Amino acid sequence: MSSLFDLPFEEPEPQAAIPAPEPPARRILTISQLTSQVRLALEGQFAEVWVEGEISNCRLWNTGHLYFTLKDAGAQIKAVMFRSTLRYLRFKPQDGLRVVARGRISVYDPKGEYQLVCEHLEPEGLGARQLAFDQLKARLTREGLFATEHKRALPTLPRKIGVVTSLDGAAIRDIVKVLRRRYANAHIVIRPTRVQGDGASLEIARAVTAIGRVRGVDVVIVGRGGGSIEDLWSFNEEVVARAIAGCPVPVISAVGHESDVTIADFVADLRAPTPSAAAELVVARKDDFVAGIDRLTRRLNAGMDARLHRLAARLRSSEARPGFRGFTTHLAWHGRRAADLTHDLRTAFGVGVAARERRYRALQLKLEALDVRRQFQRIRTRLVSADTRLRSVIVSRQHRAQNRFERAAARLDSLSPLGVLGRGYAVCWNHERTAIVRTAAAVSPGDRVHVTLHEGELTCDVVTPSTRRPQGST
Repeated sequence: MSSLFDLPFEEPEPQAAIPAPEPPARRILTISQLTSQVRLALEGQFAEVWVEGEISNCRLWNTGHLYFTLKDAGAQIKAVMFRSTLRYLRFKPQDGLRVVARGRISVYDPKGEYQLVCEHLEPEGLGARQLAFDQLKARLTREGLFATEHKRALPTLPRKIGVVTSLDGAAIRDIVKVLRRRYANAHIVIRPTRVQGDGASLEIARAVTAIGRVRGVDVVIVGRGGGSIEDLWSFNEEVVARAIAGCPVPVISAVGHESDVTIADFVADLRAPTPSAAAELVVARKDDFVAGIDRLTRRLNAGMDARLHRLAARLRSSEARPGFRGFTTHLAWHGRRAADLTHDLRTAFGVGVAARERRYRALQLKLEALDVRRQFQRIRTRLVSADTRLRSVIVSRQHRAQNRFERAAARLDSLSPLGVLGRGYAVCWNHERTAIVRTAAAVSPGDRVHVTLHEGELTCDVVTPSTRRPQGST
């Protein structure tokens, strides 16, 4: 291969002139245009970069924006963090602090300087966590756990809402407060668990699995309040991600604040910036349902009104036609005729109903008269009355019989021999007690007789019978 040093030093032989090509048309750019194109190229090429370096010249302007320089041993780059992003920063940037920044490359047009617009800033040393985060995110993305088609819609009217969080944090109070204020009839099922520290990720996964098996749970809220990346790291573990993906009901992730992003947010069916916002999202479905009913009600009313207006217009147009002249009068006559017929029908109907009512009452009285219970009651009344009369007759007859008995006893007592004996008389019997000795001639001297007294009896021997009458006798 020849070069310039291989050519002889003599002048080259003249050659035929070759026409020079025409220069291309010049495109003249202004400084602003050139800077704008450079900015677009840089922003398209470096839409998201991670930069590690040391902070210097850190200044917070009165606008609320933070301006600083990131440098290492060989170069430096100006950086800015705007106020809307700076308010979510967990630490205070200062000179000499080594950090890892995430952002995009842009150009500040007035000075023509390129700079890093930071969207995230963290102290150096968190790179390993971020690498683990990115690797797990990429692996779960390949498996399809973040796919949009796997996201489930929230239930319209959840009757039972599950909550997985710590009982000691403010998240549970915020969730319950919002739900009680806007959805008082919701049934809340709380599965308490630790949300940070060693072993918290396994407890969170078990809590999500357990609450997903509760009968009737329609949606589950998993989350906690804000904190550092170390505090939220339990929600970046694979076991939690797979538990959320395997939950049989829709899951809302409400971890930290709006700027905090975890693996649980990507796996969940819906991400809420805060626990309170998660409760709002659950209630929003109810509000949307109620608003939809209101919209349908308004549309229905509007449609009915429009149809009534159209029918009224058609009626007025029909009434204006010649063939319908006098229609109102005829309609009034027919209305009067209908009213008369209605009155007659009501009268006849009332008379018929009254006659049937009287017949019904008569039949009811007959039926009541033939009622077995009433007949039994009458028979029972008659039996009670007869029993009363019978008892009265029996008592009366007992009294009369008692009186007759007493009178007969008195008469019998008056006629009784014992009564005579009681008055001092005695009865004299022969020796054999076969006959009463009535006269002294009936016995002879030496006969033995028996004399019965009122009390006791005497056995006597006759010495001398006497036929002489006692004194005073006739």
